[in-house]
Amino acid sequence: MIDWQRVTDLRDEVGSEDFKEVLDLFLEEVEEVITRMRRMPDPARYEEDLHFLKGSSLNLGFAAFSTLCEEGEQNALQGKTDLIDLAKVFATYEASKAAFAVRSEELCSAA
Repeated sequence: MIDWQRVTDLRDEVGSEDFKEVLDLFLEEVEEVITRMRRMPDPARYEEDLHFLKGSSLNLGFAAFSTLCEEGEQNALQGKTDLIDLAKVFATYEASKAAFAVRSEELCSAA
């Protein structure tokens, strides 16, 4: 679900001091898009939204979530928005976030 090597690499790239800030910014931006998609689903925006979510999640190692966003983005690109399972996308994000939270304090404090 989480590519922990990618997470470690990111932490090493930005430094452990700035890692929490990067993590918080990522979660805030992703939460904004997901909240909007939940409240006001707009198939015309799915390609753009899922592309954003895919890139953001890939950078932070949310591998399973990124894969679902990629699949959804491709379906939207082909006009097959009815094949996009947003509930699964949202559930996978929540599960990824929960799995990440278990180790986030350790990762933020590690050198």
